[in-house]
Amino acid sequence: MKRLLVASAALVFSAGLASAQSVPGTVKKIDVEQGKLTIDHGPIKNLDMEAMSMVFRAADPAMLKNLKAGDKIKFDADRVNGQITVTKLQKSK
Repeated sequence: MKRLLVASAALVFSAGLASAQSVPGTVKKIDVEQGKLTIDHGPIKNLDMEAMSMVFRAADPAMLKNLKAGDKIKFDADRVNGQITVTKLQKSK
């Protein structure tokens, strides 16, 4: 029983880490009026998504203010109200 509990805790912990990992990407286009951005990105494990280029909604339109096409970023994405949304974003150095 103790082994099962430890194994279950390890699985829950590792699942939490997988969803918290930031994804590298490159900003391709920004639509401030619509609160959207196009990102060429690596795999997004928590969404079971392969690397591709796609449009995301920004959870907070203020995220888009200091971005421009060509910027390298790291971001977190998740489903929010049925839409794939960037929930956290920072420029890479």
